[in-house]
Amino acid sequence: MNEVVRVTQDVLDDAIGRAVEEAVAAPECGAVVTFRGVVRDDDGGRAVTSLDYEAHPDATGVLQKVCQAVAAETGLRVAATHRYGHLEVGDVALVASASAGHRKEAFEACSLLVERIKAEVPIWKKQQFTDGESEWVGL
Repeated sequence: MNEVVRVTQDVLDDAIGRAVEEAVAAPECGAVVTFRGVVRDDDGGRAVTSLDYEAHPDATGVLQKVCQAVAAETGLRVAATHRYGHLEVGDVALVASASAGHRKEAFEACSLLVERIKAEVPIWKKQQFTDGESEWVGL
């Protein structure tokens, strides 16, 4: 799983999405929930053109610890990959998956994982707006 749980500049395409899902798949799991965080064109009524993500050098290690903690807390299999660098509207910034015997638990674990990633992994984003202004988020 650790080769999937990482922070990378690689484009998060369908192959990476499948790899994250495969990292959590198991014969006893009837539910695999995957979240893809996609760059949107609006934030609080302001038009966004792109995002620039910066990651601390320890970000992959922190992401791995977050995944381990969520897995230990829930007893479920979880994995995630987060992208950094320059992303355009429509690009995928995060792929997170959780699996469980039933869908409710998988949805809850995936949601918990995403919230923990946002709160704990040292990644910051700079939003670029159409009016030429920019704003850092998560500092």
